Amino acid sequence: MTCVAKRFCSSLSMLTLFLSVSATLSVAQRTSFSAVHGSFTPTTDPVTGNFTSANMEIDVVLAPRNESALSDLLTDRYNPQSKNYQHWLAQGEFYTRFAPTRQQIKAVTDYLGKSGLQVEASSSPFLIRVSGPSSMVENIFRTNIRTYRNRKGIDYFSNDSEIQLPVSVASQVRGVIGLSNTVRFQSMRSRPMKQTAPPPTPSCETPYPTEEQLANAALGISGFAFGYGGGPGCNGLTPSQDNAIYGALNLGPLAKGTGVDLAVFELSAYQQSDIQTWAKFFYGASYKAPLDDITVDGGPLSPICPVGDTCPASFNGYSGDIEVDADIEMQLAISPNARRLLVYNAPNDFTGQTELDEYTKIANDDTADVVSSSWAVCENDAGAAYVQAENVIFEQMALQGQSVFGAAGDTGAFSCIRSDGTTLANVLDPPSQPWVTSVGGTSLETFNPNANPNPNYPNGVETVWNVLNLCNAGPGSDGLTGFDWCAAGGAGGGGNSQFWGRPAYQFGPGVNNPNTTFGNGTTQCSLAAKGKPCREVPDVSINADANTPYAEYCTGNSNTPFSVCGEFSQFQTPAGWFGIGGTSLSSPFWSAIIANHDSLYHTRIGNANPLLYLLFNIDANGYFHDITGKGQTVNNNGLFPTTPGYDLSTGIGTPKMGAVITLIP
Repeated sequence: MTCVAKRFCSSLSMLTLFLSVSATLSVAQRTSFSAVHGSFTPTTDPVTGNFTSANMEIDVVLAPRNESALSDLLTDRYNPQSKNYQHWLAQGEFYTRFAPTRQQIKAVTDYLGKSGLQVEASSSPFLIRVSGPSSMVENIFRTNIRTYRNRKGIDYFSNDSEIQLPVSVASQVRGVIGLSNTVRFQSMRSRPMKQTAPPPTPSCETPYPTEEQLANAALGISGFAFGYGGGPGCNGLTPSQDNAIYGALNLGPLAKGTGVDLAVFELSAYQQSDIQTWAKFFYGASYKAPLDDITVDGGPLSPICPVGDTCPASFNGYSGDIEVDADIEMQLAISPNARRLLVYNAPNDFTGQTELDEYTKIANDDTADVVSSSWAVCENDAGAAYVQAENVIFEQMALQGQSVFGAAGDTGAFSCIRSDGTTLANVLDPPSQPWVTSVGGTSLETFNPNANPNPNYPNGVETVWNVLNLCNAGPGSDGLTGFDWCAAGGAGGGGNSQFWGRPAYQFGPGVNNPNTTFGNGTTQCSLAAKGKPCREVPDVSINADANTPYAEYCTGNSNTPFSVCGEFSQFQTPAGWFGIGGTSLSSPFWSAIIANHDSLYHTRIGNANPLLYLLFNIDANGYFHDITGKGQTVNNNGLFPTTPGYDLSTGIGTPKMGAVITLIP
C-alpha cells in the first residue's frame, strides 16, 4: 500500500508539474511580442565574449502621455503670433500635464516585477529603474548582452539584437538604458599643441602656426613659440576682447547678466579658488564669482554609481577640471553680473544614467535661465533609447523657458573618432537634439588683437575652424592622415542627425543643401517619418580654434586627483595661465549672450533656436556674421563646405552681439 501510494503521489506531482508548465507555455505562446524600434545599434566590432553580472540596474524609458498635445504646446509657446507666446509652464507643471499615467507605469512595472526584476526609485516618472542579474535581464528583454572591442582597443558591452516586450507593454516603452555602456560623455575642449613661451618682445604675440610647426608638435618632435591675445603671458583673449570682437554694446550691468541664473552641466570636480583668481584678475579684487555647486548622485568626488555601471576613478575626481574652469570662466567673461552661476555635477559613468539624472535635476529645479553643456557623446554611441529619454527633459526645459546650449564637437564631421575610432560622418548628442542649440566652431585665423582691449571684428577673416584645412577624409603628406588632424588639430562639428527630423524652426537659405539627408528608418533621422529632412547642426557658431584661444586659469596639485590642469599648468608662464579653445568655449559664450538678453529685458527667451532662425530669415546680416568660405583656403569642417547662408560647418553664422542682446522680445 505504501509503495502504491508513493507511486500515485509521484505521478500526481509529475502531472501537476506538466500541467503547470503547459499552462505557462500556452500563455507565452498566446502572448504577442513586439520589438522596440531603435533598441539595437549594429556594429562591426568583434565579439569578445558574453557579458555577465550578478546584478545590474537599467532604466526603462516611458513615453509621455498626450504626445500630440505636448507637440502642439511647444509649437504654440514658440509661435510669435500666438497669444501664449513665451508663456512658460510653472515648475512641476510639465509632469502634471505629460508624465505617464499611473496605468501606463503600472502596466510596465507589473510586467517587469512579475518577471523577477526589482523595481527601484528613479529620478523621473519617465524612467522605471529595475535591477536583477544579467541573465534575467536577457530573458525578459529577449536579447543577449555581448562584450565587444572597438577600433581603439576599448572594451564595452551591448545587446546584440532589438529588445522585445509584450505588445501591450512595448507600446508604452521607448527603450532601455543600461544594456550598453558606450554612453561615455567626453568634453569638447582643445588646447594649443606643444608650445614654448613667446619671445619677450613688446607685444609677444606670434603668427598663426604653420603646418610644419603643428606636425612637429603633434609627432612629439618639437614645440613652437606661441602667443595670442591680451591674457597674462599672451595666453589668450581677455573678456574685454571677447566682447569687443563680436560687437557687444556698453549698456551697463543690465546687459551683463544682472538677475539671471546661469548654469553649466559638468562631470568633474573643480577648484573654486581657480575661478576666483581668474575673476579677480579681470574684474578686480572686490569681485567674487557667484558660484553655487549642486551635486547629483554623489558628484564626481563621491560617485553613487548605478549597480553594474562603471564610474572609474580616472574619469571622475578632477579629471575634467580644465573643462569645468573653461565653461565657468567663459560664461563670466560675457555675463559677469549674473545673480548665480549654478555648477551642476554628477559622476561620469559609462551608461549615461548619471547624466540623465543630472539633466533631470536641472529641469526639475527650474532655476537656471540658461544652461550650457560642453560634454557630449557621438550619436552612434548614444543609441535611440538614450536620446529619446533626453529629449523629454529638453522639451520640459523648453516649455519652462530654459535655454540650453551644447558644444557641436571638435573633430569636424567625424564625432566618433576620439571615442571609438570610427570615421563615419556623425554628430554629437545632446547638441543634435531639437530643443538644444548646437554651437559650432570658427577661427579668427590670422587676426591677432595683441593687447588691444577693444579690437573690432576682423571682416573677411573669420573662417570655419579646421586648422589649415588639415582635417579631412584624405591621406596626409606630413606623417599624419586627415583623420589624425581631425582628432588632434581640431575642427568644428557639424552634419546631419541619425535620429531627429528637421524641426519646424530650422528653415532659411542654405538649410536645404546638397548634403541634406532624409529619413530612411535606420541610419538617417530614424525617429522621423521616412522622407523627412533630417535635423542639421550646428545652429550657430563662434571662435573655437585653440590657436586663437581664450585665456584660462586652472591649477592642480596632490589634493586634486586626476587633474588635467595639474599635469601642465604649473609650467606655464605665468603659472596656471594658458590658452584654451574648442566648442567647449563656444557653447558657454553663446549661452551667456542669451543670458545678457534675458537680463536686459527681465524675461526668459526659452530655447533660442526658433528666434535665431527667425532673425536669420528676417535680417541675417543685421544679427550674424555669415561664414561663407569665399576667397578663403579654410572652407570646410573636414567634409561639409562653408557656403553663403546656412551650412553644416558653421550654421547660420557667428553673433553680432549688440543686435542679438538688444533685440526686443
